[in-house]
Amino acid sequence: MDRKLFTQALTKFLAGLIVITLLLFIPAGSLSYVNGWIFIGILFIPMFMAGLVLMKKDPDLLKRRLDAKEDEDVQKTVLAVSALMFLIAFVIAGLNYRFDWLHFPKFIVIAGILIFLLAYLMYAEVMRENTYLARTIKVEEDQKVISTGLYGIVRHPMYSSTLFLFLSMPLVLDSPISFIIMLIYIPVIQKRMKNEEEVLKRELKGYDEYMKKVKYRVIPFIW
Repeated sequence: MDRKLFTQALTKFLAGLIVITLLLFIPAGSLSYVNGWIFIGILFIPMFMAGLVLMKKDPDLLKRRLDAKEDEDVQKTVLAVSALMFLIAFVIAGLNYRFDWLHFPKFIVIAGILIFLLAYLMYAEVMRENTYLARTIKVEEDQKVISTGLYGIVRHPMYSSTLFLFLSMPLVLDSPISFIIMLIYIPVIQKRMKNEEEVLKRELKGYDEYMKKVKYRVIPFIW
């Protein structure tokens, strides 16, 4: 086992767990925010398990997923906006619980949990199909176009999964206001995908042909 990689992954995992816990429960003013604990459980338990699997099966992919340093200016802006969106959405969710503002019907919360878990499975499948999948926009020396599986249906199945993940988060947290805030993710990924495809067309052989073959970016027949 690569101890350096393990330490880096564990450090980022714990940092994320601590930050999100604080962003939810300090505004909530109570540890009795059940939806907050459910969200933390369904987010971080699968994340920890996936990290262990990648550590053993594909450490190179884990390294790519941990690398968040962007070279593209557009992507730096996108990441900054995304970080602010999450911060506000989580804080509002906690405040929503504390002050009892607005709530979803219970069946919407349950549906949100199911959508989140299914989107997580989709996320895992995308990583299985594409071992070049980095968090940053770059092309590896030996990288090839992936056009099978989910990539044969939409060009950016990773963004498909994150779209459902992120939009279901406020449902799990029972915060309608946070859901409205998270809608910002739609124009954010639109901008990110546009820039990403410019880079891939320029640097990845065969990507132009792939774009002609697979018409939709995120959702078949819609987007």
